[in-house]
Amino acid sequence: MRSKLEQQLTEQEQGIDLSPLLDVVFILLIFFIVTTVFVRESGIDVDKPKAVSTEQLQRNVILIAISESGTVMYDSTNIGVSGVRVTVAQLIRKKDKAVVIQADKRVPTGLLVQVIDQAKLAGASQVNIATQGF
Repeated sequence: MRSKLEQQLTEQEQGIDLSPLLDVVFILLIFFIVTTVFVRESGIDVDKPKAVSTEQLQRNVILIAISESGTVMYDSTNIGVSGVRVTVAQLIRKKDKAVVIQADKRVPTGLLVQVIDQAKLAGASQVNIATQGF
């Protein structure tokens, strides 16, 4: 009788305890969530033109989008051409950042030039236009 009881106890002890494994998985999940870098998007989808000389820029940039209808957006807010200068000046006051303009390929050149001028007048040292690589 005693040997049967001992045999049942040893069979129960041979199972794998998943509690420590789950703890490690949750700790790793929390670590990756906390260390993820979130990129602030401009708020609208833009059909960017294609370019051969496309370069990858740093992540810490100011994204301004110009939609096909001519709406100028920053952080899902319609700022218009006149708001570009004020917005960029406030954002580069603390730390100098590059300005990236995501213009739809059907945006008139005149509007694009106005937005670039306003960003440069605000003090942006680098103004780029976002494109799609081939």
